[in-house]
Formats: sequence, structure tokens, C-alpha cells
Amino acid sequence: MKATPLALQHAPLLHELYASAPGYFALLGTRVPTPAEVARDVEIALLDPRRRLELLHDEAGECVGSLDYKLDYPEPGDLTINLLLIREGRQSQGLGEAAVRDLEGRVPPGTTRILASVLGDNPRGARFWERLGYTFARDARPVMTWYAKPVAAPHGSSARRPLSLAGD
Repeated sequence: MKATPLALQHAPLLHELYASAPGYFALLGTRVPTPAEVARDVEIALLDPRRRLELLHDEAGECVGSLDYKLDYPEPGDLTINLLLIREGRQSQGLGEAAVRDLEGRVPPGTTRILASVLGDNPRGARFWERLGYTFARDARPVMTWYAKPVAAPHGSSARRPLSLAGD
């Protein structure tokens, strides 16, 4: 799995990815965003220095998905995955897991935990994160649930932050 930063000129490709996963938007009870909406969302995201948007490519170089995450959110040391999206025709092939494992292997220094938000009523999404070792952290239904995983401390240090969110 190769992740490459998404730039504004990639907004049409991101829109095409969204259109290739209509089930995700149906699960949320919404429609696939228009190309103009996607371009505007990308533009806004790129203004946030903590936000990262990436395109995901398989070994053959095909764009198979996208990853949207934010650094130091909701607390310093947190990396929060807002959206991991894999094309519907390429799901259940281990690509989502490969993308997460890749991200886990390249978290910025100082990251102490990774959080994943699961939007809406999405038991399949919750099972995905649990299979990868993330544990339930917070219920914010009907909008989302949060799953968390501590980042292994470097060089054998055992200091880890408890798995809680602000306001717990």
C-alpha cells in the first residue's frame, strides 16, 4: 500500500473514489457529494495544518482509496482517522488493513494513540477496527462511535496514555 498526499488538483479523483463507494454515503443517509463540494472540502482541509488527506494506491499503482486524518486531535499526541474509504469493488481484499498498518508504521513522533471514528450505525466499521486491535473508547451516537489504540512507545518505554477522550 502506498499513500500519497492529496492536493487540490486531485479533488476530481477523490470525487470519483466517493462515487465508487455509494454504499458508504447511503449508510450515512446522504448522497455522494458533487465534484464542486468535494473540491471545496479538499480546499478547506488543506488550510488546516494538522489535517492530512492521502490517496491510497495498491502495488500495481491503482488508486483504491483515500485516508483523511488529523494530528493532535482531539488532544495533543492523538492522531484521529476521520475517514478510511476503499472502493466498493476492492473492499474485503485486505486493503483497508494494509492502509491502517502503513499509517501505524509512520505516525509522527509524539503520537501516543490513534483514534478512529465510525460514523452512523456501522457495525461492519466497528468490527473492522476491533479486528485491528482498536477498542471502543466513546459512544457519540447517533453521529459516531470512537475506537482507540495506543501507539507503541519508542525504545521500550512503557509510558502510555489512558484510552479516553476529552469530556470522559
